[in-house]
Amino acid sequence: MQVSVVQIGNSKGIRLNKMLLEKYQITDKVELILENDHILIKSIDKPRQNWDKAFANMHKNGDDKLLIESVFSDEDWA
Repeated sequence: MQVSVVQIGNSKGIRLNKMLLEKYQITDKVELILENDHILIKSIDKPRQNWDKAFANMHKNGDDKLLIESVFSDEDWA
């Protein structure tokens, strides 16, 4: 796919069409990855999005218990 480089103020940029923005879920920002002689444009993931709901479900299912009871059981804190 070819796109035109356009003037944006004192800079230049490219425009991405609506289909690409929707397909790759690009909303606000993108990550530019420079590899050899290529520039990759990658949508920014939101890995912590909806964690609150996931934690609530874990609690509801009883999956939020500690895996290790006490890390410092052999420590003398006196």
